[in-house]
Formats: sequence, C-alpha cells, structure tokens
Amino acid sequence: MADKFCFGVDVGGTTVKIGLFQTDGTIVDKWEIKTNTANHGSAVLPDIAHSLADKLKERNIEKSMVEGIGIGVPAPVNADGIVQNTANLGWGYKEVKREMEELTGLIVEVGNDANVAALGEMWLGAGKGQQDMIMVTLGTGVGGGVIVGGRPIVGSGGAGGEIGHLCVNYEETDHCGCGKTGCLEQYASATGIARLARIRLTKNDDPSILRGCEMGEITAKTVFDALKEGDKIAGEIVEEFGSYLGHAMANIAAVTDPTVIVIGGGVSKAGEIILGYIEKYYQEKAFFANRHTKFILAELGNDAGICGSAKLVIDEK
Repeated sequence: MADKFCFGVDVGGTTVKIGLFQTDGTIVDKWEIKTNTANHGSAVLPDIAHSLADKLKERNIEKSMVEGIGIGVPAPVNADGIVQNTANLGWGYKEVKREMEELTGLIVEVGNDANVAALGEMWLGAGKGQQDMIMVTLGTGVGGGVIVGGRPIVGSGGAGGEIGHLCVNYEETDHCGCGKTGCLEQYASATGIARLARIRLTKNDDPSILRGCEMGEITAKTVFDALKEGDKIAGEIVEEFGSYLGHAMANIAAVTDPTVIVIGGGVSKAGEIILGYIEKYYQEKAFFANRHTKFILAELGNDAGICGSAKLVIDEK
C-alpha cells in the first residue's frame, strides 16, 4: 500500500510552521509562511490552504493520498474546532475546522497550540512511549498540555491544561496578563523569572553578578548564567522559581498521575540544571503515589507543534 500523508500546522502570531508527514510519523518536509494578521486575520487560513496546495503540487502528491490537516492555534479550541477569541491573530469567533475544510476539501482537526505541542512530545519527542504526561512550556508566558491516556485534556470550552493560570500565590497583588493575581505565569515564565530577580535585587545590597545589568536588561538567561557561575542571589531566585513550579506540578500530578513531566520553552534552554530545582520542590509536596514521576527536557523544540498537530489527524483515523 502506498504511503499516506497528513499535514501538521502550528499557527503563531508571527509565522505559521507547517510540516508534511507520512502517517508513520516521518517528516517529509517542513517550512514556514508569514502570519498575516491584517483585517482581523482574514488571510491566515486562506494563506495556509494555498501553501498546502502548492506543496502537494511540488511533491506530486494527489489529494486522495492525504488523510487530513491538523492545526494548532494559540487559543482555546472546542471540540467542534471553534475559537472564540485570540490574543495575537486578530480572530474573534472563528469556525476554524469548518472554514479550513471548505478551503481545502480535506478533513481538518484543530487543537490548542500548547496541547498539540504536548501531543507532539508524547508521540515523537521526550515523552515517546508514554500515555500520561504533563508538558510545561516556559516562554514569555507559561503554557501547558496535560495528556491522559494518550489524549490531551481539552475541556468543555477548550481551555483544559492552562497550567500558567493556576493560582500559586494567594497573597500576590500584582496582576498577571490574564487580569488575575498570583498565577504561575508570574513566577515561572521567562518574564516572571526576570520579575523575581528585580524584586530580589531591591531587597538589599548583597553582591551579585546580576547587579552589573540594568534592571530592564535582566532576563531569565542572565539569571541562569549567573547561577552557573555560582552566584548566591541567582541561586535564591531560581530556588523561588523552582518552588512555585514544583509545587504546582505536584498539585496537577495528584489529579492526573503522570509518568513524566516534560519541561520545554525558551527557559528550558538553560539545560538540565533547572530540573533539579523543580523536582526538589515537586517531591516536597507530591502525593506518595506520584513520587515516581520523572522530569525531562523537551526534545522537539519548534517542531513540537507541527508534530502534535499531525498526530491530531492520525488519532482520528
């Protein structure tokens, strides 16, 4: 039997990443197109459809050989492939599945970008072979996907797995970007770590490598670089980061009982050093039956979204 194909599409605010896959998971090709957010993002889906059609023509692949298209979008998505609103695409209410099927004539499956990234890591990355896992992406914000029995938790409105908005500090007065206070995102994201650093440096005049930076120039990377140099203040900041994230993971694990917790996103580029800080505080609060859970770094990088999106299609076959 001839190989079947599918597309995995990861829609971001700046670029759309696209992959052409064989249904056994082999990546045949991958490329990017610009995300055109003008006019409320009206061109985003048509641009994707044109790019997919061009790729099939270039590769001389008949449409009948394509099982479907999986799409990850940066917003909650319900079971019907409908988005109510997006922060960075310009979309309000949008029937992504229906519109894309009409544009392409192919079956389309749609998911939240963090959920499909988790699915990708489970399928072809750090969580390969696992059926129950949590993935946390530590970037500008904190994203996440919770996989149970091989499937992401989506929820009634598509907002399942919004790990970044767990309340982890009931005394916080500063507001998260979501409008609430005390969200995990305020402490464990790249911007959150930089915020913790600025707060810590104003407490006293203890010496630190970080004092060589202007307050506005402190980043998560500068904190972890200072940590690797043995900086005491950087160590205190990372301990605080680890406590918030580790305790939050213990709470989620008490509900989902994962075998692995995968840490991805830009902050994870600090390497294995961050895992010890998270796991230390995880074990401090973990229910005894969850202490077996392993912490590992994500492996797929920017390909996680296209891989997970493709898996959405394959799982429906």
